[in-house]
Amino acid sequence: MAKILLKNVRLAFSSIFEAKTVNGEGEPAFSASFLLPPDHPQIKELEALQEQVIKDKWTTKAAQIKKEMVTKDRLAIHDGDAKADYDGFPGNLFISARNKSRPSVFDRDKTPLTQADGKPYSGCYVNVSIELWAQDNSYGKRVNASLRGVQFYRDGDAFAGGGAASEDEFEAEDGADDGPLA
Repeated sequence: MAKILLKNVRLAFSSIFEAKTVNGEGEPAFSASFLLPPDHPQIKELEALQEQVIKDKWTTKAAQIKKEMVTKDRLAIHDGDAKADYDGFPGNLFISARNKSRPSVFDRDKTPLTQADGKPYSGCYVNVSIELWAQDNSYGKRVNASLRGVQFYRDGDAFAGGGAASEDEFEAEDGADDGPLA
């Protein structure tokens, strides 16, 4: 297993506050996808970490097993063009991470956040702590990512479902009831 803190990545398909099942199957888990442009400064580090996980698990058979995983798209890093129907994915890479335990969720100043805070949301930018690990069981061989924690980094255009309204969308009210609008 190998931990990494990815900085300034875009959050998608966020279920970080409430555990959900995939298509109503399996055990509920907390999960999200994280989008990285191909020129993200941590891509090489992430690829090297993934390579190390493969070598540590499969030692002498690592190259052969990696080739098979690449063919079957069973590595942690995926091509976003494979999900071209979804906002933000085309032209990017992505990692999907999940965990049965709720991840830590923080604001920029490290204050804990809850769902009621309205952030992080799908479309914003976050720093994320993940752990890559090798799977080798009846479901096959692959490199997966466990979701450890998410820190809100900055706002971004919300993906489908929208985000919370900001205070500057409203006008200050004096409290007088003018009756119904005409």
